[in-house]
Amino acid sequence: MARWEPNTRERLVRAALDLFTEQGYDATTVSEIAERAGGLTKMTFFRHFPDKREVLFAAGQEIHSRLLAEAIAAAPAPATPLQAVAAGLDAVTATFTDDRREFAARLRAVIAGNGELRERATFKKAGLTAAVREALEKRGVPELTASLAAELGIGAYYRAFDQWADPASEQTLTELTRRALDQLRAATATLD
Repeated sequence: MARWEPNTRERLVRAALDLFTEQGYDATTVSEIAERAGGLTKMTFFRHFPDKREVLFAAGQEIHSRLLAEAIAAAPAPATPLQAVAAGLDAVTATFTDDRREFAARLRAVIAGNGELRERATFKKAGLTAAVREALEKRGVPELTASLAAELGIGAYYRAFDQWADPASEQTLTELTRRALDQLRAATATLD
């Protein structure tokens, strides 16, 4: 694969995941990732990602935050906060096609096996929650309500993602996320 071929960022992500799976996160260097991605250089890697750990997170977080915010903003005016969150989650989960399920399963395993990556995953979750909360606040939702709706929505998404990434799963991420959000909504109704 020549250096000029398209999808450099995606090739770096896939190369990193392959190497992290094969030899572990700590044993993998940026140079090895760049080489595996088609003979790229470390400099090319660092043009796309600030460090090795970000290769698994940076692109997805930016895209997902944007999709969430745009879909929440576009939700009908009479939508409740959770209905607006559901619209945002639908927009994000629609990007997860079945061909990405195997990649997601491998990604989960690599993250679970490394404390630094688990920490970064927690940071990503917090970032997505903040993006949802901010989008709701822009719709005029009070801060406390926006925070709670954001926590419920992102919690549902992560719960569903774990189920979807299971190779035995046959449902779409959208279906699983909707069901998880409904379950969390019902659970909160029983708290009173």
